[in-house]
Amino acid sequence: MSFVPTPHNGAKVGDIAKTVLMPGDPLRAKFIAENYLENPVCFNTVRNMLGYTGTYNGKEVSVMGGGMGIPSIGIYSYELFNFYGVDNIIRIGSAGGLSDNVKVRDLVIGMGASTNSNYASQYKLPGTFAPIADFSLLRKAVEVAESKNINAVVGNILSSDTFYSADATANDLWKSMQVLCVEMEAAALYMNAAKAGKKALCILTISDHIYTGEALSAEERQTSFRDMMEVALELA
Repeated sequence: MSFVPTPHNGAKVGDIAKTVLMPGDPLRAKFIAENYLENPVCFNTVRNMLGYTGTYNGKEVSVMGGGMGIPSIGIYSYELFNFYGVDNIIRIGSAGGLSDNVKVRDLVIGMGASTNSNYASQYKLPGTFAPIADFSLLRKAVEVAESKNINAVVGNILSSDTFYSADATANDLWKSMQVLCVEMEAAALYMNAAKAGKKALCILTISDHIYTGEALSAEERQTSFRDMMEVALELA
């Protein structure tokens, strides 16, 4: 019995490339497809989580929204890895700066993804799992950024289950552990990749800084993250 199409993805086998770029916002996926890919074809509109496949510099690549939060990207990335034969997923998203070493519009590459999520409990491991990026993708991303004179900060990020936290001390505590920024998806992506024996990387643009108060508008977040998009596309 075929697992595809799924309740969340209308694509058929062969519609999706081996490498998928995954922004949270499906409209950002549409923007990338229309502005960077040649001959993009939409393979998914289920729940308006848009997905497209086209070519970039002659290589087939797909881009698909992953939604907000660990449960959402957990579903989409699991299906891509396990049902659609995808080998590489590169999350491209926005993050809130924590560290004094990052500022708005900076690129952050998540070497590791700390989390307050209970996602790893499903694996029943006899300890704490450390979700990390695939090193080959990470190394290539750094090399591409350097070749384009793009400053990329590499380090630990936080994948949080809460956007509006009742714990007023949380940000200070994560910052004290040298966590660079906070987002909401990478840890689940890294865990799904590890379990499936596949590769994943998270590249982020700092859209706002929790301590300085500087922030980009919603429209700027959707369309202005060109450095991040171009670095990710070079990894396909």
